[in-house]
Amino acid sequence: MSAFAQALILTGPTASGKSALALDLCERVGGEIVALDSMTVYRGMDIGTAKPSLAVRLRVPHHILDVLDPWESLTVAGWLERAEVACTDITARGKRPIFVGGTPFYLKALLHGLFPGPPADAALRATLEAAASRDGNPALHARLATVDPKTATRLHPNDVRRVVRALEVHTLTGKPISEWQQTWDTPAFAETPSAAPAPVSIPAARLELPREVLYDRINRRVTSMLEAGWLEEVRRLHELPHPISREARQALGYRELLEYLDNGGDWTETVDLIRTHTRQFAKRQLTWFRHMSACVPVDADGPDAADRVLMAWDA
Repeated sequence: MSAFAQALILTGPTASGKSALALDLCERVGGEIVALDSMTVYRGMDIGTAKPSLAVRLRVPHHILDVLDPWESLTVAGWLERAEVACTDITARGKRPIFVGGTPFYLKALLHGLFPGPPADAALRATLEAAASRDGNPALHARLATVDPKTATRLHPNDVRRVVRALEVHTLTGKPISEWQQTWDTPAFAETPSAAPAPVSIPAARLELPREVLYDRINRRVTSMLEAGWLEEVRRLHELPHPISREARQALGYRELLEYLDNGGDWTETVDLIRTHTRQFAKRQLTWFRHMSACVPVDADGPDAADRVLMAWDA
């Protein structure tokens, strides 16, 4: 039996109320939380990732939190392996795993597995990264646009890691990564040796809020995080003996605060930029989620939101 056979999913954009609602749901169905989040895996990145407090973790056990130092990296495949281990442990104790979070790539991998692209080619990757350093990120991005315009449209020129991966896949296979990803949810994919184990059908609920309500929550949450000492947290990360990884640096707000510590600037503008980037990320999440038909939309407003999620899981 798949380790995910008893699992449930609660997802939605940042600041939609997933974490608080998940606690109530866990207590109602005998669940434990598996973090569906690419940033709460890092130790020391607590305030800006809205990581659950010790009191919350004592109330309901959480898994895949604080498993890496901030200078380390975690692939989607690595996260799936940890998720499988966590689910096996949870179900062995008679509990239900509830995935809670909003990282789109993790969610898609959980629902459909990993697309069967080729393994990394260290020499090719080094050549591509050297080209980015020599000619500039826009030049490498333009190169991608000539062979895979669909992926180039989706990726920012400064997202060098994913631009390099997309070029690597095209070079090694002669096929754009965007075409590989179109086969992500086909049965044939699950049978390929390099893919994750064939996924089971996991009930998934997606929280929704009116756009203006969501954006207001985001703005207020950024303020609360800064008042709770977010800048000081980033300062401690900045003073670690190793620089934080490229992946960890992508966490919402951390890049902006690190740049502020490095270069100074106007504090009000920095805060506004964090709010703007967070709202933009939430908008991208909404676009991702709406293309995932397995996720049943649930209105997050009102005191009966937990009942609505339970009905979505039973649908």
